[in-house]
Order: sequence, then C-alpha cells, then structure tokens
Amino acid sequence: MTELVLPAVLSDEALARESESAQARIRRRRTMIISLRVLVLLVVLGGWEVAARHKWIDPFFYSMPSMIWDQLVEWMREGTAQGSLWMQVAVTLEETVIGFLIGSIAGVICGILLGRNKLLSDVFSLYIQIANSIPRVVLGSIFVIALGLGMASKVALAVVMVFFVVFGNAFQGVREADKYMIANAQILGASPRQVTMSVVIPSAMSWILASLHVSFGFALVGAVVGEFLGAKEGIGLLISTAQGAFNASGVFAAMIVLAVVALAADFLLTSLEKRLLKWRPAAF
Repeated sequence: MTELVLPAVLSDEALARESESAQARIRRRRTMIISLRVLVLLVVLGGWEVAARHKWIDPFFYSMPSMIWDQLVEWMREGTAQGSLWMQVAVTLEETVIGFLIGSIAGVICGILLGRNKLLSDVFSLYIQIANSIPRVVLGSIFVIALGLGMASKVALAVVMVFFVVFGNAFQGVREADKYMIANAQILGASPRQVTMSVVIPSAMSWILASLHVSFGFALVGAVVGEFLGAKEGIGLLISTAQGAFNASGVFAAMIVLAVVALAADFLLTSLEKRLLKWRPAAF
C-alpha cells in the first residue's frame, strides 16, 4: 500500500516545486521588464535634460524635463489661462468618453448587421469606404462650422474617429466566426437571432474588444483636434494657446496630461477585457 501512495506524493511535491519555480520565473521577468522600462525612461529624460542644459539642443524649441515639470506644477497650483487644469481635463475627457461610447456602439451594431447580411454589406460597403477615405481634419473643420465651438463638434469628430475602427473589427470578427458552429446551431433549430447572439457575437468579441484599446486613443485625438480647430476650453485649446505663445514646455506638459488620461483609460479597458474574456488562456 505504501509503495502505491509514495509515488503519488512525490509526484505532487514535484508538481508543487515546478509550479513555484514557474511563478518565480514569471515574477523575475516582470521585475526585469519594469526595471528596464524605468531605466529607459531615466536615460531618455536624463539625456534630454543634459542636452538642453548644455545647449546641445535649443530649450526654447524643445524645452527640458525640469521646465515641463515646473509648468505642470504651475498649472496644478494656479490654473491655466482658460481656468483650472482639472476643468480642462474634465472637458476633454467628457467629449472623449461620449464620442467613444457613441462611435463604439454604432460601429459594433453596423459591423454585426453588415457582417451578417450580405445584401446590406454589398450596398453600403462602397459608401463606407468613401466616408473612411475623407481626411478627419477636413471633417473636423466641417463640424466646427456646422455645430459651433461647443462640445457637439468635438464629440462628432470623436465619433467619426472611433466608428470606422470598431466597425472594421466587428465586421471582420463576424465574418471570421466559425462556420461549422453556425451550421451546427442552425441544425439544432436556432433562429438567426439566436445564432447571432449566441454564436457570432461571442466569437467576434475578442475582435471588438481589441479595437476598443485603439479606438479610445482615436476618440481622444478627435476631441483634442476638434478643440485645436476651435473651442472655448479643453486640453486642445491649452495646446493651441501654448503653441501661439511659443511655450514648448506648455505643449509637452499638455501632452503628458493626455498620455496619463490615455494610459488610465487603457488600464480600465484591459480590466474589462479580462473580465469579459475569462475563458481565454493567460498570456505569459
């Protein structure tokens, strides 16, 4: 009896040791990646600071990290020419989120409808290609003229920026759905609506969620470009004002604020993706 149990115990111990070793390797790799990221950042910022202080590059045009930090601190303490820095961030973020939600929902719905309906795809594909080929900056100018300097023109440009990214992924995700699973569902008596909801959409979900990471950045770009073309407040106007005053530190400081907003949004979207795609194996 002992001879039969002992190998199993040894096997369990070996598996436990192997699991601990694998976890340790994963932790070491994560630590190494974080350390290298910090090192790259320090080298870039330090080289930039040294180059500007020794006049290897002109700080008037390229600024330097210390001046950019001082500009950020000044904005946080005293506000900007347009008002509080947090108000500028809130305005741009509101425009971005609204445009992102509208563009994403419209893109998913249109992508699924055209992906599932060959007639609609054949009819509207040409017009979608034409609309997608129009430069976004031109549309931004049109939106500012038609909708004014308020939030509506920025939201409209953000919607356009997001829609085509999400639509393309949703459409392709629907087309890539497993034909055998669809056929099996139809054989079992599933209606077209049930096939779409239970087979096609879950199959396309990874495509759709992957597009959201990129599309939020496009929504942010749309809001900022719209503010740059004409606005009463927002980060885009802050950049435009700094550019007009030849304030390179202000331009870089506003870019850092936008980067922080984009990274925070990407973290939230990644968390949502992990929650919705629990079935997907973890990437090491």
